[in-house]
Amino acid sequence: VQLQASGGGLVQAGGSLRLSCAPSGRSFSSYALGWFRQAPGAEREFVAAIRDGVTYYADFVKGRFAISRDNSKNTVSLQMNSLKIGDTAVYYCAANSIATTRQSWEFWGQGTQVTVSS
Repeated sequence: VQLQASGGGLVQAGGSLRLSCAPSGRSFSSYALGWFRQAPGAEREFVAAIRDGVTYYADFVKGRFAISRDNSKNTVSLQMNSLKIGDTAVYYCAANSIATTRQSWEFWGQGTQVTVSS
């Protein structure tokens, strides 16, 4: 099983990035797909998740980030708008049988770096 994340990079504050993740190795159609992030020196934290068309967001990204999935392509995306310097982190794609803010997700990707500059 692999969760290949892409789309990270360097962007100025106020800009946008779109992260994508392509799980492979098994079907994840009934699974929750989500994103977590880990900033330098900080613990990994929940960002957003989607399962059965229902979306979940951390309070600090509500109104700025949007998660979506395309089951036909088996991909999940995270559209990040109005980026702040505090959004700088490694972003991880994950899959789990349920959507939870806990760290106990079953499958994890390798992470993609997002850097927001002033």
